[in-house]
Amino acid sequence: MVGTHPDSQAFTALANPYRRQLLFALYDANPQDDDYLDPLDLLVEGETTDDRAATRIELRHAHLPKLADMGFIEWERESGGLSKGPSWEEVVPLLQLIYEHRDELPDEWVSGLPMEA
Repeated sequence: MVGTHPDSQAFTALANPYRRQLLFALYDANPQDDDYLDPLDLLVEGETTDDRAATRIELRHAHLPKLADMGFIEWERESGGLSKGPSWEEVVPLLQLIYEHRDELPDEWVSGLPMEA
C-alpha cells in the first residue's frame, strides 16, 4: 500500500475481528521465527463461524494476505506458517493500548483478548 500512512494501515488491520484476533494472538504468543502457528487455531473458540473450513478460506483469501501486504505478518501461503512481519512494530503501540485498557473498552473491540492482566 504505497503512500498509505502506517497508522491508517494499523487501524484498517484492527477494524476486522478476525484480523484483530490474529494480531492480538501474535502479540500475546510472541512466537519465534521458526514457530508454526495455525491461523485458525489463533482465533478464539466461539468467535469463528460454525464452519471452520469456511473460516479457513476467508482467512486464506482475505485476511492473511491483507495483513501480509501491510507487513504486519509474514505468511507462507504454501506451509501456512505465520510470524511477525517487518512492519510489526507499527501496530504494536495500538495493540498495547487496547490490551492495557481492555477492561474499559466495548466487548467487540477486545474479542479474543485474555481478560486477566
